[in-house]
Amino acid sequence: MTEQQKSTHFGFQQVPLEEKAGKVREVFDSVADKYDVMNDVMSLGVHRLWKRFTMEMTGLKPGQRALDLASGTGDLAAKLSKLVGSKGEVVSSDINGAMLGNGRDRLIDKGVVGNVRFVQADAQYLPFPDNYFDCVTMAFGLRNVTDKDLALRSIFRCLKPGGRLLVLEFSKPAVPGLKPVYDTYSFRLLPLMGKLIANDEASYRYLAESIRMHPGQEELKTMMEVAGFERCDFHNMSGGIVALHRGYKF
Repeated sequence: MTEQQKSTHFGFQQVPLEEKAGKVREVFDSVADKYDVMNDVMSLGVHRLWKRFTMEMTGLKPGQRALDLASGTGDLAAKLSKLVGSKGEVVSSDINGAMLGNGRDRLIDKGVVGNVRFVQADAQYLPFPDNYFDCVTMAFGLRNVTDKDLALRSIFRCLKPGGRLLVLEFSKPAVPGLKPVYDTYSFRLLPLMGKLIANDEASYRYLAESIRMHPGQEELKTMMEVAGFERCDFHNMSGGIVALHRGYKF
């Protein structure tokens, strides 16, 4: 293994491969209690539209099974719960215990518990049977995974033939002139909002950096294809600041 293979990026830093998961965990331990508030502030509430569109793309029917990875505070899991109904099953999964606990509490408060179970797990090594889920969703989590290729293969294994993966993630601006405006927002305003609202400037600076290090639209599409997914495509939203990638297992 080369020196480059022994390290990976944590934002703009290079860190030992085995340290990234712990550093990401520290970020989300820090922001867990203010996560939902910051999402609304950062996106001016538009993240709700991105997630609504994602739900429209699931193709889920009552009685089916869905896995929501990087489930965080459970907003997608709650929506998936309604789609699969009382005879279906949703697994809300996150590597971070603080985020998963917040999500569980939030869904219990909403009365969404009957068909949802919570599993703390690493997306790279999913503890689920082969060919188990009809749909897997992952919103704003893939960029934090140490080995994205390994995670995509793990997801592919767990999907049923005919099942689909939906990855909602920050991506690369596709509208001319948007990039400099977005960069100014990301590196100046975002850390400031993190400092004022979540008392955590560093974590939101990491967020901006991690977005820049994440594969762009075409690169992520190719990664999904290499992992075995077919009919892969993506849909840009908000000028490409966010993209929804879709792939199927046949």
